[in-house]
Amino acid sequence: MFQAPSVFTRAPLPPATPESEPRREQTPKATAPASAPASAAAGKRDPYFDNVKYLAIVLVAVAHAWEPVMDGSRATRALYMIVYTFHMPAFILISGYFSRTFDMSAPKVKRLLTGVVVPYILFETAYTVFRRYAGGQTDAEISLTDPWYLTWFLAALFIWRITTPIWLTLRHPLLVALAIAMLATVSPTIGDDLDLQRVFQFLPFFVLGLLLKPEHFQLVRRREVRLLALPLFAGTLVLAYWIAPHVWLSWLYRANSAQELNVPWWSGPVITLILFGCGLVLTIGFLALVPGRRTWFTVLGAGTICGYLLHGFLIKGARYAGLFDEYPWLSNPIGLVVVSIAAAVAVTLMCTPPVRRALKFATEPEMRWAFRKDPKSPQDPKNPQNRKNPQDPENRKVLAKH
Repeated sequence: MFQAPSVFTRAPLPPATPESEPRREQTPKATAPASAPASAAAGKRDPYFDNVKYLAIVLVAVAHAWEPVMDGSRATRALYMIVYTFHMPAFILISGYFSRTFDMSAPKVKRLLTGVVVPYILFETAYTVFRRYAGGQTDAEISLTDPWYLTWFLAALFIWRITTPIWLTLRHPLLVALAIAMLATVSPTIGDDLDLQRVFQFLPFFVLGLLLKPEHFQLVRRREVRLLALPLFAGTLVLAYWIAPHVWLSWLYRANSAQELNVPWWSGPVITLILFGCGLVLTIGFLALVPGRRTWFTVLGAGTICGYLLHGFLIKGARYAGLFDEYPWLSNPIGLVVVSIAAAVAVTLMCTPPVRRALKFATEPEMRWAFRKDPKSPQDPKNPQNRKNPQDPENRKVLAKH
């Protein structure tokens, strides 16, 4: 590891993702009649994955809120390191898991455009305007090729998802993804366009998610794994506290090459493998501790994309307003608790159904006007399956009226 500067070179990592809605995968029972309707069960959300998304977005918001006040607190820095080691890998892995069926078909491309591309364009523009007028950065320009702060994740998710068919075709996709991630850390010429460094360095977690099956999550949620998760995080906290003053936090952001950090080139691939292993282990521990039953916060899992995209305005707004400079006591232990609770409560409110409905035009727009009608769609009258059968008694009555 390397001695760390106290200044963060890149904006923190993001959270909730507009991936396909989490559904419970069920195996049909042998005793069930073939004609039994399965649509209701198939469309039911799995509370476990909603719980994962909500708890992860809370960790993201709290970690972002720590940044302006964590200087001088070794314990907070250690907690920050732990959260940043696994919270994005966990989100990306889940995103990959729900991208397994992405095949470039028209309905899924439409969902990708409306659920990822449109929010990226709108919020990248909104954050630029916010920087310009609230932050006083009059030279801030709208650039869809240079994501700022939280929006990089949407650009990355778009790239990962459209390449899904490629990863599912390869024989050893995870090894290829790891090789790409390691090569990226020794390639300073990649540049900042679309934050491709992060796209490449976080890629192994997305590819791993593509390879997972429901039974893997059942293994993670076993009682033995949950019991091991508690000492795992306790031991990690002790280790993080010990090494906190000596760790370069920029490694956790995966946004730079080794050369850009002024360290030996070989350290990039080595750190990549170390962070992948640590991130995977802590992600397993986190997933093991998440409750699988429906809780009071389960409903909030459907709105984490709102919490993710909105909480950045709160964190940056507080900094632009000089809140942390005006109240230095926020860096004290009691202040850190206040900041953590405030961030958790704020992002929870941002994930509520009313906020989700209010932001649906930006995060889940239908945009039927922008797409051609799919002849295979059940609503399209040109679909042969939708043509009425004149022999059907009900249809005879309808045809007779015409």
